[in-house]
Amino acid sequence: MKAVQFNEYGGTDVLKIVDIDPPHAGPGEVRIKVQAVGVNPIDWKIRAGYVRDFMPVTFPAGVGSEAAGIIDEVGEGVTGFAVGDAVFGYGRNTLAEQAVLRSWARVPRNMPIEVAGGLPVIVETATRILDHVNIKAGETLLITGAAGGVGSAAIQMALHRGAIVLGTASAPKHDYLRSLGAVPTTYEPGLAARVRTLAPTGVDAALDLAGAGTLPELVAIVGDASRVVSISDVTAPQHGVVFSAKSLDHPEQAFNEAARLYERGALDLRIEQIFSIEQIATAQAISAAGRVTGKLVITMM
Repeated sequence: MKAVQFNEYGGTDVLKIVDIDPPHAGPGEVRIKVQAVGVNPIDWKIRAGYVRDFMPVTFPAGVGSEAAGIIDEVGEGVTGFAVGDAVFGYGRNTLAEQAVLRSWARVPRNMPIEVAGGLPVIVETATRILDHVNIKAGETLLITGAAGGVGSAAIQMALHRGAIVLGTASAPKHDYLRSLGAVPTTYEPGLAARVRTLAPTGVDAALDLAGAGTLPELVAIVGDASRVVSISDVTAPQHGVVFSAKSLDHPEQAFNEAARLYERGALDLRIEQIFSIEQIATAQAISAAGRVTGKLVITMM
């Protein structure tokens, strides 16, 4: 089967399309014929070696941690799913014609497959960090870097929980944030003052998705480091803030909840651009530039 691999850390030029044997589903797993794969910042960070200290790889290394497609092999012990079912979820080396998923959910009938392929990482991450700060109905949440995939999901999921959401993004993306239901503001210095104007009763929790050195300011705005979490700044512990990187023990619960929200029209995902597998280098370069609104997806159809 066709797959993307790299044999050394480096730039996008190390990414190669190779022909390898397909994997097989082990106990509690399913294998899919891949139709769509999300492109995530962690993909290029792994390839570049930026996270090798805590996320090392064995070469040749595959690419991708999420996918959507059609089950073509069911592992021992799997119930409720069969060959031919459309699913989306977490796996390893998913940027390939076939991939094994370890956690998954059924694709809703009204969900395009490219949306399904781009959902797992963002909805699992959004669920995990919203749970960490324990956002509740009536509270105000501030999200930095709110226009990306995780931010887009976190806004909608926080609103579903009854929260009021403020989000930072560049000015051209403010209409997008408003369309999701968030109150937008900019990245520029003076965030605390702008937030006081937008949320005069205060901010209860904050999610740092931008990694732009704003953690001290976010802690000051919230007044409680335990209700601030970062997925982008590894120095977070120096500020008393949790750096969240480990996925949920049962991510399929987040996937199923996202599917239910999507079916009801309470969750959507903007796909900024769709690529072919041959365009993986371009897709990762765009992701690394950090200006994506919503999600980048590779389709295999």
